[in-house]
This record gives sequence, structure tokens and C-alpha cells, in this order.
Amino acid sequence: MTSVIALIPAHNEAASIGATIEALLAQHRRPDQIVVIPNGCTDATATIAAGYPVTVLELPRLEHRKSEALNTAWSLYARAADVVLCIDADTILPSNAVGDWVAEMQADPGLAGSSSKFTMRGPEFLVRLQRAEFAKWTDASLRRGWTSVLAGTACAIRGSVLKEMAARADRQGPWTYASAVEDFELTYRIRQAGYRCQVSPTVRAYTDAMRSLPALWGQRMKWQAGTVEDLLAFGLNRHTALDWWQQAQGLLAAAVRIAWIAVTILLAVHGSLTYNPWWLLAPVLFIATDVKAALRIPHRDRADVLFAALLLPQEAFAWMRAAWFLTSWVDVLTTKITRGHKDRWATQYALEGN
Repeated sequence: MTSVIALIPAHNEAASIGATIEALLAQHRRPDQIVVIPNGCTDATATIAAGYPVTVLELPRLEHRKSEALNTAWSLYARAADVVLCIDADTILPSNAVGDWVAEMQADPGLAGSSSKFTMRGPEFLVRLQRAEFAKWTDASLRRGWTSVLAGTACAIRGSVLKEMAARADRQGPWTYASAVEDFELTYRIRQAGYRCQVSPTVRAYTDAMRSLPALWGQRMKWQAGTVEDLLAFGLNRHTALDWWQQAQGLLAAAVRIAWIAVTILLAVHGSLTYNPWWLLAPVLFIATDVKAALRIPHRDRADVLFAALLLPQEAFAWMRAAWFLTSWVDVLTTKITRGHKDRWATQYALEGN
């Protein structure tokens, strides 16, 4: 019988940890053990988790944050598991999730990990933009048939592969302490070892989104800057080609927007700025593309489609994406030149108010 252990790292997640545990307990194929790992919490996360039939591994504030919490729990409880689930403490899994993940692993011996199709919850404007963004990411990953990130939000990883990763000399467990984006780094190492990673076609996960611009900026700067740091370390190869291409696209988008502002100002200053009907072509194409994508958003409503049709919400989000792409590259290169170090987890926590 396939053994399944679920690991749930948690930092100040008292508001959501109960629902996350309850969703796991309601699975058609319940995990054999659920390990909640409150680390550095100043709220009631551990107390609430202890009220459920789960194992609670309460840890102090860890130097290496989520990676160290996962490594500690994996070493104590999940080293012998056939399948290890990694689930954020603000994530809800539908009842089919664990059973479907186990079936995927059993059907394909070359499959090392399966991520979820994660969907942000909430009706707020900023949440809708993030939900649309990750719907596009999910569709692209499913079309490719593989992913370069087993998202820590909710994923299943083959236990034998985690043991293989833990045996590497550059880490103290499956998850490295040298990366701010431990899930991206681990997925790269798994793929480098010859395994396949995918987004599950049937497992969806419902998770919280960033509900303020500062929190969103902190999260994405950690993700983006951490990815840039890892790509510079990995170099360009067949496992990173897509990620390098995505970085190039992000930087190009930033450059095009800056150039558009500069040219517009220059034409206005010289009195050469005149209306041309052809200018409407680009906005119309953008709107058509965004509406088509909006129709693919899970659990969409009229507001999701309306925001896509209005163009301005999606365009404002695109400007913000361009900003964190450009800022992260400047930040990473400056840090490398000055040989400095930034605690990107601490920055994200501060902007989230944790």
C-alpha cells in the first residue's frame, strides 16, 4: 500500500490552519499522517492545529524559514513515505486531491512530482487579477505537459526522489537553504536528475492571495528575485531555457513600456503627437486576448470577464509585473556586485504584516 505523509509548514496561520487540516481529513484517500509545522508563530496556529488528529511539530523561528521547517519534519516523519504532500497552511484541497495524486504516481514511474492547479479565493479586485494570472500559468503548464515549479502551495512528490535529493552534498535535506524559492530549486534538481514534474490535470487547490499592493509586491519580489538568483547559478540549459525565455519576455515588456512613455513624451514636446486610428488595433487585440483568457478562469463570474474587457485593470497589473521584473534584476545584480545579502522572507513577512 502506498504511504502518504502531508507536511504543512505554517507561520502565523491561525485564521486558516483549521480549514486546511479539515480539507485533508475529508479526503477520499486520507493521508496516513498529517504533520503541521508551526515555525516562529506568535499566534494560536499550534494550539488550533493540536485540536485535530494530526502531529504538531512546533518549532522556533528558524534561520532558513520554510525550507528548514520542511527538512526537519521530513527527516522526523516522512523519510520513509512513498508520497509526500507539501501544502501551505492557507490552502484547501478538494476531496479527490490525495487519491488522484497517488494514482498519478502509481501510473507513471517517471513522474517525480505533481503540482496543483491553484486558484486564489476572494471577490476583491486584486485577488481577481492574481486569479486570472495563475489561470494562464495553469493552462500553459497543462498544454506543455510539464512544469518547472512544483508549487509549494500544494503538490505531491515521490518519496524516493526526495531521498535522492537529500543525499546531495549541497543540502541538509531535500530542500536547499541557499534559495529564496525552494520549490523552484528543488524542481530543477529533480528534473536535472532525469525525472518529470507536472501540473495535475485533476487536482485543484484553493489558496489565499495577497490582498494589498505592498504584500503582493513583497511576495513577487521574493519569487522573482529568488528565481533570478537561481537561474544565474544554474546557467542556461535545457532545463532552464523556458525560464530564461520568460525572464527575457518580462524584461522586454518593461523596456517596451518605458520606451512607449519616452516616445510619447518626446512626440508631445515636439508637437508631433497626433491621433492615428491604427493605435486602436493594439488595445483591441489586448482586450480580445484578455477576455479569452478570462473565460478560462475557474469559478469565474461576470466581474472577471468585465475586468478583462475593460483593459485598464489587466494593463495596470502588467505594468506592475514589468516593475518587479526590472526591479528584481537590478536588485539581484546590485547585491551580487556589492556582495550583500537580503532576507527576502523577512521582507515579505513585514509587508504582509506578519
